[in-house]
Amino acid sequence: MATYKLQIIQKIPLLRPLVALSVGIVACYHLKLQTLTLLFAFATTLILAILFALLPKYFKYKYNWLRGLIFYLIFICIGSLLVFIKNENNNATSLNNLTTTPKNVLLTLQEPITVKEKSFKTIARANAIFINNQWQPVSGNVLLYFKKEDSLPQLQYGSQIIVTAALQNIGNSGNPGTFNYREYCLFQGIVKQAFLNKKDYINLNQQKTFFLNEWIFFARDKMLNALRNNISGNNELSLAEALLIGYRDDLDRDLVKAYSNTGVVHIIAISGMHLGMIYGLLLLLFKPFRKKSITKIIKPIVIVLVLWGFSFIAGAAPSILRSAVMFSFIAVGESFGKRSNIYNNLAASAFVIILFNPFSLWDVGFQLSYAAVLSIVLFSKHINNWFYFKNKLLKGFWSLNAVTLSAQILTLPFVLYHFHQFPVLFLITNLVAVPLSGFILYSELIILFFAWWPAAAHFIGLITEKLITLLNNFIQHVNNFPFVVWPNLQINIMQAIVLFLLLAFMAAWLLNKKTNMLLSGLLTASIFFGIRCFDFIKREQQQKIIVYNVPQHKAIDIISGRNYEFVGDSILQEDGFLRNFHLQPSRIKHRITAVNNIATAIVQPSLIQINNKSFLLITDKTSFNNIQQKIKVNAVIISGNPKLYLNNLVKYIDCKIIVADATNPLWKIGKWKKDAEQLHLQLHSVPDEGAFEMNL
Repeated sequence: MATYKLQIIQKIPLLRPLVALSVGIVACYHLKLQTLTLLFAFATTLILAILFALLPKYFKYKYNWLRGLIFYLIFICIGSLLVFIKNENNNATSLNNLTTTPKNVLLTLQEPITVKEKSFKTIARANAIFINNQWQPVSGNVLLYFKKEDSLPQLQYGSQIIVTAALQNIGNSGNPGTFNYREYCLFQGIVKQAFLNKKDYINLNQQKTFFLNEWIFFARDKMLNALRNNISGNNELSLAEALLIGYRDDLDRDLVKAYSNTGVVHIIAISGMHLGMIYGLLLLLFKPFRKKSITKIIKPIVIVLVLWGFSFIAGAAPSILRSAVMFSFIAVGESFGKRSNIYNNLAASAFVIILFNPFSLWDVGFQLSYAAVLSIVLFSKHINNWFYFKNKLLKGFWSLNAVTLSAQILTLPFVLYHFHQFPVLFLITNLVAVPLSGFILYSELIILFFAWWPAAAHFIGLITEKLITLLNNFIQHVNNFPFVVWPNLQINIMQAIVLFLLLAFMAAWLLNKKTNMLLSGLLTASIFFGIRCFDFIKREQQQKIIVYNVPQHKAIDIISGRNYEFVGDSILQEDGFLRNFHLQPSRIKHRITAVNNIATAIVQPSLIQINNKSFLLITDKTSFNNIQQKIKVNAVIISGNPKLYLNNLVKYIDCKIIVADATNPLWKIGKWKKDAEQLHLQLHSVPDEGAFEMNL
């Protein structure tokens, strides 16, 4: 067994530094290690390495395990230092660390302006801030939103502006189970945001650009224009843009949901599949020239340049960068007559990506892409051997099934943890969608090739549009099936890890037929279901109230066991974006189902009573004229932007906690907060602090 493990390590030499680097990154971020701690750890590790190098050979051989320990510690320290340096919160000049509200900030646009539903949006890099009558350097990216009623701002990539409005912190709903948008932005280096009118910024009419970015945006615009000139349907065009270069700004939200429910959303997200198709096309184009000696030199250079150029134009997502690194290794290796190791290529590409951006470890696309490729490499051949077909068509049909099935094995824990659903019909949809999307991608490349010849490009565009319509209709038709997706699947991080181990043990048993793997798998399965049962028991006993952060809407869940009663705006009870984005994640997390009335709760328009606790609901219609004596409640929930003064409120209401929900403007909540401090009351601002939760 030890020899077998040694062979694996020798075949994948980058696996050990990759694991150590990842451990350092995760440890530094979650433990929030400080500068002195990191420097002390790094210095200690270097001293140990030097001392070990000075030892006599006999002791080096005797204590060889120490060499391995020092090796791991060095890369753990490197990972920790990387994430510390990349974290904008640790940067002394970051906008996040300013003691004053940032105004008069010099910004440089990092991308062209895009059109959103209610605004224009772009990302800008902070260069300097005007403080104490002088410009001082700052760092950090800023999300800029320009009002839609104004015309499209005359700004482009590289434009420099001075923002005179106050920059705001990145908002985060804080609702249980929802996506942590603030953390996501931090991983992208985005620390502030601003909502601007024309009067809120000054265009300096000067640019600061980088030639590579300039070329990427130029090439992307040319590609998008070629598609827009030759494909007319809105849904067809938006999918074509997403398929070719990962441009998803025009995608219909319901269409994306249909692709997600049917298990083919990976088609929309630029991934290794797309790069693999382009790599295969390049190999085909070079095939007639394979006997010429100069081809060995030109071929890898052209392949690497095309793949990396396409990767950057497509947005340089971790999934496509991983594929670019892999195919680059393969192309260069084959030019020297060496077969590459797919496992080492995976480790190498992951190492390069997280070395460049350590926060890629938290990227869902990064996790899914590596899990899928590793799963395919490990299991597709074995699954393909389950059945043997002489007929080439049936053989190809089953091979495609084998790849699709194998990809689901190691991605399952990630899918359940992040998306809380499982696409039941993924096999059927992938059988049609994957080859059809391949034809569509190739036809789009032909459109780009014939862009100089409008008649030919338009003809290919018509064919492409018909193919996309066929694909969309098929996906939407399957999405209408009542059993298309298994929803509301909730597992926590511990369950996800245990499930991953369970799949690994069972796969090892099926492949090698070793009894100890089966026993380990059964033990892991019992642990998984034990954790799950414990969580269900815990949820049966829960009693709480949640005031959600839904902008401009009132939303309260009264939870008793695994049931909840909703109090709030009726629009949030519909199966729409607002409900699914803001409320559904919490309900999945708490494993609760809607009921009309909870037996232990009394819900009135202005009062909620449950388990001997009461909550007063104050709206713009609430009046205190008929109150003769003080009402004692556990909390007051203010909703609907009422004209209210806390000095008057405490005359009639006895409470310690006041909750201001997201239907109230921030400026008014700010005034209430100042009054609450003077009255020694606790005020929870839902728009600022996220959802309010109280156990009952």
